[in-house]
Amino acid sequence: MARPQSRYVCQSCGDSFLKWEGQCRSCGAWNSLVETLVKAASRGTPSRRPEGTAASATPLGSIEDPDVGRLTTGIGELDRVLGGGFVPGSIVLVGGEPGIGKSTLLLEAAAGVAVGGRILYASGEESAAQVRLRASRLGLLDGPAADRVSVAAESEVGRIVELARAERPSLVIVDSVQTATVDDLDGPAGSVGQVRESAVRLMELAKGEGVVVVLVGHVTKDGSIAGPKTLEHVVDAVLNLEGERYAALRLLRATKNRFGSTDEVGVFEMRDAGLAEVSDPGRAFLVEHASPAPGSVVAPTLEGTRPLLVEVQALVSPTSYGNPTRRASGLDANRLALLVAVLGRRAGIALGTHDVYANLAGGLSVAEPGLDLPLALALASSLRDRPVPSSTVAIGEVGLLGELRAVSGIERRLREAARLGYRRAIVPRSGASFEIAGIEQHPVATLREAVQSALVDGSAPGPRREPAGVGARD
Repeated sequence: MARPQSRYVCQSCGDSFLKWEGQCRSCGAWNSLVETLVKAASRGTPSRRPEGTAASATPLGSIEDPDVGRLTTGIGELDRVLGGGFVPGSIVLVGGEPGIGKSTLLLEAAAGVAVGGRILYASGEESAAQVRLRASRLGLLDGPAADRVSVAAESEVGRIVELARAERPSLVIVDSVQTATVDDLDGPAGSVGQVRESAVRLMELAKGEGVVVVLVGHVTKDGSIAGPKTLEHVVDAVLNLEGERYAALRLLRATKNRFGSTDEVGVFEMRDAGLAEVSDPGRAFLVEHASPAPGSVVAPTLEGTRPLLVEVQALVSPTSYGNPTRRASGLDANRLALLVAVLGRRAGIALGTHDVYANLAGGLSVAEPGLDLPLALALASSLRDRPVPSSTVAIGEVGLLGELRAVSGIERRLREAARLGYRRAIVPRSGASFEIAGIEQHPVATLREAVQSALVDGSAPGPRREPAGVGARD
């Protein structure tokens, strides 16, 4: 059988060339040539559909609802993000920083699926012995995974597909798609053509055989998944494992999910025995303090349908140079600069000659506007060296005129804060239209009013009384 031919096709104009060139000679675009397989049409095949065989369409209401059972992993947080488990015939992409725990999570998921099915683990980065060492460290060799998980140190997609069709597994894990290659292409592993063709062939395996295919994806310096954007379009779900590599907590977030919501997140903790589910995520990102600390404000955020309480920390100090520093970790740096300007103009808190540092405790990253008010209060607290009472939470969006706007899910956020023992909440006046037992709401209309309501007097603060359960983890 003759080997299929490949051409380098320009992604801008569509012209093709026999070899790679840095610039397309047709349209002048740089680095736009991608190696692509050329599929020749069979001889004698008509160029159009014969008469009398027109395509048909089915009314939406008459299409039968497919009764497809999901493949659960036994990991509640993972199944939650997936929408109830893997859907047979789907292809899922899992991305994250190196060492964040992607392979560990998928090996634990494979062990959970092994209770009722077989798994093929194809590793292009590790040998079979290295995968076994990880499974031994996770304590998976004493269960059904020892016999039901097959490991293949293979990166060629054609051979992976042959193994999958021979063993008929319920789940196929490819670690990673950037090491996968197709023999019909000459490009190196990780090139745009290899990644795209590998993903397409693995998608055909998933759809044709009805198995779940999970791809592990590398990330670039800016945190996005490496490879062509078509990789994320081909798959049915994209999961990102986030968190600081040297911190304990990890967040699993779905940025695309054709079979569930993209609003759900899963919370894990990295331990010696692998990734473990956090039993009470609402308090997982809180930090325990011996006494009230200036520059610290607790904010009830909403990740999907799950409320999480996080500590917003800020440090303000006089600058030693002409240009003050603005640094943010886990927060939008542009939003931080905007709040510094609004505080100076609308609330009388000038930070133009001060270095400003902001951080979310626990390694969490949040981009929602509801953190505007907690961040602004933390900056004001640090500048004036006056702590916000330990039993107080704050939530709200800050406008350019210094006005406060309500955010979605305030009631759900405050109920979680009340459950964890907080007794006072500073909220926008437009969002305080309900009562919650155990927590007193202080509605304010402007940022200036919020600062006056949040900061205690200048007397020495007394010992901090921790709200019930705050800072502890089950």
